[in-house]
Amino acid sequence: AIELNHVAKRYGDFALEDVNLTLPQGCVLGLIGENGAGKSTLIRMMLGACRPDGGEVRVLGEKAGRTAAFTKVRQDIGVVLDEACLPDELTAQQVGKVMHGIYANWDDAAFSLCARLDVPKGKKVKDFSRGTKMKLAIAVALSHKAKLLVLDEATGGLDPVVRDEILDLLNDFTREEEHAILLSSHIVTDLEKICDYVVFLHKGRVQMAGAKDE
Repeated sequence: AIELNHVAKRYGDFALEDVNLTLPQGCVLGLIGENGAGKSTLIRMMLGACRPDGGEVRVLGEKAGRTAAFTKVRQDIGVVLDEACLPDELTAQQVGKVMHGIYANWDDAAFSLCARLDVPKGKKVKDFSRGTKMKLAIAVALSHKAKLLVLDEATGGLDPVVRDEILDLLNDFTREEEHAILLSSHIVTDLEKICDYVVFLHKGRVQMAGAKDE
């Protein structure tokens, strides 16, 4: 699902160096590291939002970048960042209508997940708590038949009961062999529950990578 080969990126004094990472289909990979370790920069490169200075990033078989082929691949990626990034003045129901026009495979029936997550339909996003905004963003990510989920601190701000419910949804998602999840989180107990592999990033370098149990 994701392959990073000798990836490097530099921003002033900070540098990602020689990052190698593989996420097999049907699996969950946990990305851990302190703030400033480079996790979000890696994710931006995976989404084609910035280019590596060296090495190669491939997602769902395509080289990440601003190409027509990768634009098509991004339809198959569900993304939840540490901020929900949804229009404040819209209701959840209106968000669903907007996403219907953005994603070719949008599924209104799947978006009914909002009810299961107690996301109010008629309330504006600006009036949601952080936790409810994140739940709406997760519902969007799970409603367009994505093959890959990229979650950057997506469970932050959620209470333990809701986090467990989200983790159950993610487990269900990876029961299909062509599905995979990259989960960046500071909540190590969440990673213990769901991840197959873990990559530990420190000061722009991979310090440890392998199967979670090992």
